[in-house]
Amino acid sequence: MGKGPRMAKKRVCIISTGGTIEKTYDELDGILSNRVSVLDVMLAGLVHQHLEIARVPLMNKDSRDMSDADHSLIARTAGTMAESFDGVVVVHGTDTLTVTGERMVELLGEPRVPIVLTGAMRPYELRRTDAVQNLTEALLAVQILSAGVYCVMHSTALRFPGVVKDYERGTFVRVGGG
Repeated sequence: MGKGPRMAKKRVCIISTGGTIEKTYDELDGILSNRVSVLDVMLAGLVHQHLEIARVPLMNKDSRDMSDADHSLIARTAGTMAESFDGVVVVHGTDTLTVTGERMVELLGEPRVPIVLTGAMRPYELRRTDAVQNLTEALLAVQILSAGVYCVMHSTALRFPGVVKDYERGTFVRVGGG
């Protein structure tokens, strides 16, 4: 029996910027912080044989510490990667994820491919986390969504502009519903 048809691999770029999804526990200081990326550990635990993944470790910051220049750098980097990849995933802190998403729309207009921003409300290292779910959903979404800028978390894909963080519900929503 043959192996069946070979699927062409989608080329996806993952840009890491830090945020809660990548926080680790520092035993000496007793705090969660952005010191090392755990993204490679998460990716190693996923089956993604139909994807060719390139990693761009851009920064490792809590998004509350990001400057205006940081949001623009992330947007410009995603735009550059969108020129040569089939899709782009940006791992980002949730507190200012929408600032970067809106900046992307402002600076890039309609990108050539989908650009997906994702993150987590609880760090990967915690037992009850949404990190792996959100990364998995982002990797699927970037393959099937049409060109545009999106927030993908908690089984939902929301297209920018108009995405906001709903702090009461602990997720993202579109302004005016949807």
